[in-house]
Amino acid sequence: MSQKVFPVLRILDEAEARAFYLDGLGFAVDWEWRHELGFPIFMQVSKEGLALFLSGHAGDAETGGRAYLAVDDVDAWFVAAHARGLEADMPPQDQPWGQREATFCDPFGNRITIASRLPDTQT
Repeated sequence: MSQKVFPVLRILDEAEARAFYLDGLGFAVDWEWRHELGFPIFMQVSKEGLALFLSGHAGDAETGGRAYLAVDDVDAWFVAAHARGLEADMPPQDQPWGQREATFCDPFGNRITIASRLPDTQT
């Protein structure tokens, strides 16, 4: 099944966004668009079948948003991001609701939580 919902996260600086999402979390740019040269960017980034929209347009979203990404291995995502120099706001922790989660905060106050279902809670 292809992704049908795309979180839109507001970014304030394109270079900082690229450093966090591409260099830090390991996402790749699928496409990017501007109304014209010098205008804010709107782009889609993805990793392992999960995509986010990042927008420099003030009307698209407010800073301080959140995206919750269900992944196969939260620890692998964390280790890779940490190896690239990205610090987590919350390293991987088992949660009482049956998830193992790690949270990263981008330079604009958006929180990205990466989560995997704990093995003994799979149904």
